[in-house]
Amino acid sequence: MDKVVPTAAEAVTDVPDGASLAVGGFGLSGVPNVLIQALYERGVGALSVVSNNCGALDSGLAVLLTAGRIARVTGSYIGANKEFARQYLAGELEVEMIPQGTLAERLRAGGAGIPAFYTPAGVGTQVADGGLPWRYDGNGGVELASPPKEVREFDGTEYVLERGIRTDFALVRAAKGDRHGNLVFSKSSRNFNPLAAMAGRVTIAEVEELVEPGEIDPDGVHLPGIFVQRVVALTPEQAADKQIERRTISTPSARGTVSG
Repeated sequence: MDKVVPTAAEAVTDVPDGASLAVGGFGLSGVPNVLIQALYERGVGALSVVSNNCGALDSGLAVLLTAGRIARVTGSYIGANKEFARQYLAGELEVEMIPQGTLAERLRAGGAGIPAFYTPAGVGTQVADGGLPWRYDGNGGVELASPPKEVREFDGTEYVLERGIRTDFALVRAAKGDRHGNLVFSKSSRNFNPLAAMAGRVTIAEVEELVEPGEIDPDGVHLPGIFVQRVVALTPEQAADKQIERRTISTPSARGTVSG
């Protein structure tokens, strides 16, 4: 039952070229940076990644993307990642864009053993009708486009069929975890990490704080250890290394000034 692995390098040692990965994180929050760096140092490539976004500020999945290690991305947000856009438009990267809620449910469904489900999101658009550019040819043309999906009516409303997602591995980051793999996530890092963890056949979690079994209140467990196969305890320095994507500073009003 002790799932703790001594190092991140050992935890990802069997991830091969061409593997599919579900990767947690929301923006820069809850991104498994240490595990991603371990993959980068191993030289693994041709990866198919499922994640809300593909990294930013030269961190997270952007490390693998910039090195040309990612072949396909399934996600819901590109953001301000210029290298992502460059590779996509140049035909170097295959990209499947999915509505954010649909992506979340596809991951959850895969982890719950549900092969497919119907949702109204995307009906009447290229999400359902097909034709979204998955891969460009590098000259402005579309080399590969999304296929049409089944649309069915229930009680007078149309729904599109979406398939659950399963991946070879999942990489996640938790605020706290025990040796049995029970995990607790902090704030917005809870948005995609539990779902990514459920979708992976082998799930590897880096935890900021490792505790002994029983120290986490069962009612406080966000993801039970049944979904986690390996746990890596971060050093205090690794746990504290958190970036801010956009820092906004406002000037406080002058003392005694009343605005209205």
